[in-house]
Amino acid sequence: MKNKRIPIPEFRSEAEEQAFWSVQDSTDYVDWQKAETVLFPNLKPTLKTISLRLPEPMLNRLKVLANERDVPYQSLLKIFLKERLDREVL
Repeated sequence: MKNKRIPIPEFRSEAEEQAFWSVQDSTDYVDWQKAETVLFPNLKPTLKTISLRLPEPMLNRLKVLANERDVPYQSLLKIFLKERLDREVL
């Protein structure tokens, strides 16, 4: 167990912080045994637009299913992806 922690540096951007943490051992900076769970109920996830090519019959079926549920097909696709990702074992 480490007694003295290194101060976390100030970052100029999220990209700089991400680059830093991708190569650092966080236990040098944070005592995780003293960490508490925190909820951010109003935090909206960062979204990134992607281009995805789907077979036309698959897209048509997705649109039909979305229409039956009265949701946009892009939202239904995100729901399906999340459900599948949640089932995957890391």
